[in-house]
Amino acid sequence: MRLFAAVLPPEEAVAELLEAVRPLRDDRLTWTAQAGWHFTLAFMGEVRDDALPELYARLERAAHRTAPFALRLHGCGHFGDRALWTGAAGELDAMRLLADRADAAARRAGIPMEQHRRYTPHLTLARSHAHTYGHGHGHGHGRTATPLRPYLDALAGFEGTGWQVDTLSLVRSHLPVSGVPGEQPRYETVRAWPLRTP
Repeated sequence: MRLFAAVLPPEEAVAELLEAVRPLRDDRLTWTAQAGWHFTLAFMGEVRDDALPELYARLERAAHRTAPFALRLHGCGHFGDRALWTGAAGELDAMRLLADRADAAARRAGIPMEQHRRYTPHLTLARSHAHTYGHGHGHGHGRTATPLRPYLDALAGFEGTGWQVDTLSLVRSHLPVSGVPGEQPRYETVRAWPLRTP
């Protein structure tokens, strides 16, 4: 299973973001489906079934050691010319702590993780066509990336309504198999644990 730990925004926050993004959606970028809007805390990639029981137990412990915290969607940013995202504001130290704990839980469960970097909360909104999921299938080659500046300017002032993050979710992503350009991964929540102050 291809898995990652995540914070999932509530429906109200998704609705506000949808409202802000709707006028910007055009075919110059590949826009992520709202079903895929989440803050990844720790990306694990393919996880063997025999590692799951320990992973579940360790993520549950990580959740139970972390108090709920305030968060809101805030502004926007980009990774080079590859991706456009909205960020977060609020108790980001608590969010980083949860990300660190989720990363450590996966490592202790024996899952080989990428090098651990300082956590940047981001929810991916769009990717340039040259960097969509179909890389390696001949899509997007020879195209120059779409400049992201107009989108960044339009979303710079975006402020969502705050909410209390009270759940750590483990999400499975099903990668597209059709080879159709622009097809999105499907996401399902495999497990979710409440955050609570020990």
